[in-house]
Amino acid sequence: MTIDEPIRTKRRGDDGSGDRSARRAVTVFPILVLAAGAVGLLFPGGFTGWGETIPYLLGVVMFCMGITMTPQDFRGVVRRPWAVALGLVAHYVIMPGLGWATAHLLQLPPQLAAGLILVGCAPSGASSNVVTYLARGDVALSVSVSTVSTLMAPLVTAPLTLLLAGEYLTVDAGSMVTDILKTVLLPVLAGLVVRLVASRRVERVLPVLPWLSALAVGVIVAVVVAGSAAAIKSAALLVVVAVMLHNGLGLALGYGAGRLGRLGETGSRSMAFEVGMQNAGLAASLATAHFSPLAALPAAIASVWHNISGALAAAWLSRRPR
Repeated sequence: MTIDEPIRTKRRGDDGSGDRSARRAVTVFPILVLAAGAVGLLFPGGFTGWGETIPYLLGVVMFCMGITMTPQDFRGVVRRPWAVALGLVAHYVIMPGLGWATAHLLQLPPQLAAGLILVGCAPSGASSNVVTYLARGDVALSVSVSTVSTLMAPLVTAPLTLLLAGEYLTVDAGSMVTDILKTVLLPVLAGLVVRLVASRRVERVLPVLPWLSALAVGVIVAVVVAGSAAAIKSAALLVVVAVMLHNGLGLALGYGAGRLGRLGETGSRSMAFEVGMQNAGLAASLATAHFSPLAALPAAIASVWHNISGALAAAWLSRRPR
């Protein structure tokens, strides 16, 4: 989640360096992930047995996210509890519901349907804060919503998946909660503690964290794609359509939720990205562990597409008046 580090460390970007760093991050990240997926597809044998490393790689990403957190991220929750609550409700109602509806509309096979629903039930995505910044949205609100949605994932993601995906596959919600606690909450809290205890030393390594996170997500995608390489040729187009439809509607409805909640134009832009962009790395990890590599395919494609669509939407919104 530290793809948003240029924004967390320089939210205002008064000298332009924050904007340049953000644009570089949101451009390089999808390219790296796309390249990793291509490697996994072309050389699947090279990743045999790597499936067990996915939770640890995700733990690295979440630990890096925890290190980037500051008390300012949590003050935003206290200052605007209504706006943050609206973002959380919109995120955990719209995207899971859209996942279920899209799976039914396109009549996805059970494994793919469960995987898409799991993407919808994941917390906010890694680069939602970056694209909010590029779109000239409310970055403070975006950071608050993404932080709290991640911390709430152990309580929300598994029950929602059980409710919506249970008709497709057997969902062990208890085991899934345990995995989310181990791979998300504990690493985030550990990173936060390290930041509080050794903040000066942490400052020195902050520029490295976005690349470490991007590398870890890239390896996750490569492993997931390699595990379902044989099925991708027949199912890839259908999954791409499902992911694009799911994400596009999420961005639109998230923006609409902000307008209905009277958050203003900048707040509505934040809601669009906090609702429409998911933590696909977590979804891929959970799908691989609890369903199958094929079920993780929607998450692998979402890892790339969410960042591409987010960057495009941000470029369009940044040219519209606020």
